[in-house]
Amino acid sequence: MSVAIYPGSFDPITKGHQSIALRAAGMFECLFIAIGENTDKRCMFSLEQRILFIEKTFAEVKNIQVVSYKGLTIDFCMEHHINYIVRGLRSGIDWHTESSMANANKLLAPSIETIFLLTDSQCVGVSSSVVRDILKNGGDVSAFVPATLLPILKQEQYEL
Repeated sequence: MSVAIYPGSFDPITKGHQSIALRAAGMFECLFIAIGENTDKRCMFSLEQRILFIEKTFAEVKNIQVVSYKGLTIDFCMEHHINYIVRGLRSGIDWHTESSMANANKLLAPSIETIFLLTDSQCVGVSSSVVRDILKNGGDVSAFVPATLLPILKQEQYEL
């Protein structure tokens, strides 16, 4: 069975993330969208909220599972017999960062491959940090996040 993981903080999930995940789900029998719990990173949304956002976004996609994990992504992969890591690239800066990580992962676990997918052109400027900034300033994020999140995000109050 071909199994892949799409790891990230997804704080919150964006249309760019959604595009990458849907394309990856078409390539693999099972895709884990995995929220890495990074204690050094301060998130706007709780782990539970982020899981809910992703589950709502992909409710109709049967081969996507949402999980969370602590520690190294590569350790999670080995523990769960995951063959591939999916990463999205928006720019050359992403390429530099992601290729370094992929090389380190390859040294730690030579049997696990990293697959890079280019972000759709209309999502190149979309990032979770941009969405968080717009939310904090009361702006409209409908162009940046999956439609399923809009009713939830409109109910929240965000601190500057």
